[in-house]
Amino acid sequence: MSTFADPHLFVSGNLALNFIGTAQERRTTYRELLAGTDELGEWVVAAGILDTAPDCADALEPALRLREAAWRLMQATLHGDPLADADRRLLNRHAHGAAPELTLCADGRVRRDGTIDSALTAVARSAIELLAGPERALLKECGRDACTRLYLDTSRGGSRRWCDMAVCGNRAKGKAFRARNTDATH
Repeated sequence: MSTFADPHLFVSGNLALNFIGTAQERRTTYRELLAGTDELGEWVVAAGILDTAPDCADALEPALRLREAAWRLMQATLHGDPLADADRRLLNRHAHGAAPELTLCADGRVRRDGTIDSALTAVARSAIELLAGPERALLKECGRDACTRLYLDTSRGGSRRWCDMAVCGNRAKGKAFRARNTDATH
């Protein structure tokens, strides 16, 4: 089992954005949550893509390349920049694969089976649907300085500032509180 902090924080509102969030604090202390194939398999299960961890041998590097291409495409979208052809092609290649197999069980549950490639196909398709769909207008980056998590702002009035109130919101508010108290004592 993995030992990384907050291994399964799904606060972004989109499968691809949650996958991108497995690299944290990209501009400061950079934290990699997918340090090995075990973590990749665990994430796929925790994200609800597959019911059991697939064989991820030789899949970590392609998964990380997909994640980084999706990150750059989302950043370009956020900033109104053109989408890089190489990143777009990589995303499209992954999206053309076979999706996970869904089976409706007798008890009404859904069983999700597939390979790591089918899981990455699901991630790539999620990214494409976001980038080309109406939800792209809801795309934001967390307002906490150190955080680089992307999320969909579905709040009333589009006023959400943090990826997660319990983590980044509390940290940002605590920092602001400490700054106010420091200024008041000087």
